[in-house]
Amino acid sequence: MRILYAIQGTGNGHLSRSMDIVPLLKKMGDVDVLVSGTQGDLNLPFPIKYKLHGFGFIFGKAGGVDLWRSFLKSRFRKFIKEINSLPIDKYDLVINDFEPVSAWACYVKNKPCIGLSHQAAVLHDKAPLPDDTDMIGRLILKNYAPVTAQFGFHFKSIDKNIYTPVIRQQVREQEISNKEHYTVYLPAYDDKRLISRLSEFKDIQWDVFSKHNKKVFTHKNVSIQPIDNKAFVKSMAQSAGVLCGGGFETPAEALFLKKKLMVIPMKNQYEQQLNAAMLKEMGVPVIKSLKPKHDEKILDWLKNGQVIKVNYPDNTQQIIDLLFEQFADTSYYKTELVAR
Repeated sequence: MRILYAIQGTGNGHLSRSMDIVPLLKKMGDVDVLVSGTQGDLNLPFPIKYKLHGFGFIFGKAGGVDLWRSFLKSRFRKFIKEINSLPIDKYDLVINDFEPVSAWACYVKNKPCIGLSHQAAVLHDKAPLPDDTDMIGRLILKNYAPVTAQFGFHFKSIDKNIYTPVIRQQVREQEISNKEHYTVYLPAYDDKRLISRLSEFKDIQWDVFSKHNKKVFTHKNVSIQPIDNKAFVKSMAQSAGVLCGGGFETPAEALFLKKKLMVIPMKNQYEQQLNAAMLKEMGVPVIKSLKPKHDEKILDWLKNGQVIKVNYPDNTQQIIDLLFEQFADTSYYKTELVAR
C-alpha cells in the first residue's frame, strides 16, 4: 500500500505530531511525506518527499498573524500549480494533517482524503466557542484543507473520533522537575516586545524561545534563545510554568508535563481563539495580549496558578489502527496487522 501523509508546516505543532505518527504509518505500507508551509522550525527525523510552498500564514511581531504579509506570500498561482502537479493518483491512501495542497488535489480528482488533525476537533459541534465568533475565520478554517472523513485531537475527548492529544515520546520520556523558571513560546511577538514586557516581572526568570533571533543572549531576567526542539522540551519539563500562544501541541505538552499554563491566543487566528475557549473551559487562564493592562492577571497566575489535571494516554497506535480499519484496503490491512 502506498500512503501519502501530508503535513501543514506553518508552526511546529503539526510537525511535532508527525514524529510519532510517521513511524506508525510505516508499519502499514510505503509512506511518502509531504510538507507545505514556510514557518516551521523543526528538523524531521525522516525524509520528505514533497516540500511545497502551500498556502500558509506568516506570524507577525505584535501578537498575531500578519495578514498582509500572508497575502503577499500566498503566491496563489503557485498554489494552484502545486495542486495540479501533485501525483495524488499513485497513492492508495491519503492522510492529511490540515495540509491544503494534497487536500485540494484530492478534492479536484474526487479522491478520498482522511483528515487526522486538531482542526477536525475544534470545528466539532461539541467544541466550545470563543465569545466573539469570527465568521470569516471559521469559513477559512472549514475550507482550508477539505477532507472526506476526519479523526480529530483536542485538549479533551468530546465525541467519537475526537481524541486526546498525541504526546510525542520525546516529551513522555522527560524527567519532570521544577527549577523555578518559566518557559515562554510566543512566536507572534518579537524579542524587543517580549523583553520589555517580561522584564517588568523582576522576580521571575523567563526562558524565551524565539522565532526572530538566531543568537543566545540574556537581558536582565529574560533569556532569549532560538528555537531548538530538544532544549525547548527540556526547558518545559524543568519549568515552574509555561506561557505560550493558543496553539495546540505546546499547551497540550505543558498540561501533560503537569505545568501550570497561561495562553495568549494570536490575533487574526481563529483556531487559536477556539483553542483558548476550550482551555478556558478547563480552567486554564487566558489573556488577550501582553499589554500592561493584563499584568495583574499574569501576577496572579505566577503567584497562585494551579496545574490543570489531564489524562493523555499513549493511544496513537489504536487511532491509526482504527483509521486503517475504516478506510484502508481491508485485506492489506489484515495482512499487515497479523504480521506485526
